Amino acid sequence: MARGRNNRKRRRTRRRFGPLFKLLCILTAAVALTFGATVFFQVETIVVSGNSRYTQEEIIAAVGVQVGDNLFRMNKFQRIEQAEEQLPYLEDVVIRRSLPSTLTITVKEWEAVAQVPGGEGNWLISVGGKLLEQAPPDSGAITITGLTALAPQPGQQLAVSQEETPRLEALLKLLAVLQEQNMLQDVSALELTSTRINMEYQGRFTVKLLLNGDFSYRMKVLLEVVPELNESMGGDVRGSWDLTQEEYPAVFSAE
Repeated sequence: MARGRNNRKRRRTRRRFGPLFKLLCILTAAVALTFGATVFFQVETIVVSGNSRYTQEEIIAAVGVQVGDNLFRMNKFQRIEQAEEQLPYLEDVVIRRSLPSTLTITVKEWEAVAQVPGGEGNWLISVGGKLLEQAPPDSGAITITGLTALAPQPGQQLAVSQEETPRLEALLKLLAVLQEQNMLQDVSALELTSTRINMEYQGRFTVKLLLNGDFSYRMKVLLEVVPELNESMGGDVRGSWDLTQEEYPAVFSAE
């Protein structure tokens, strides 16, 4: 009888302390893993790729990582954000850990495609409207008129007055289409008004567009009609293309 009572007590004791024992095992394993990650997984090699404007040292410094740091104790998203703020031409930053000790930083850089007035001069912007730096006097970037950057700062998004916001939205859409169609190098200037955009194209044509038009369709039309015009009238012809009409895809007027 006494032996039976003792066995029942031991079973009750095991049941009572079983969950606590499991919790202690889990905590012990977590501490061991944390300690192991802290001690063993330290950065020994940093690899940077995709960069051309910035040096490897500049990118590593902007990310804020150095040899000896722990691979797992850094906030990758915070490091990426600070790098893109410090180095305006960075479009995208990807940080990857390669065990046991390598950190790989892959970057993609913006190109300066246009320049807008603001402050004490013009500012270079990316296709996405990010302010990159003040434009040098000899910049070949597309000249934008009809917009003025408000309080421009490198690394910030281009901001304009409320009145000019529809023009900015149209500009970014058009720049994206021009990049997609590989036409940026053929455009030298964009004049934005409240209803239209006048685009200087190939140094010979003024192209008229609606501010809220279908830029993708209109650029495809332009790519078709210009070679046809050159073939019929010669490669030196100059004039204007009206792409604002609904009934005619493109209307040309020679100078």
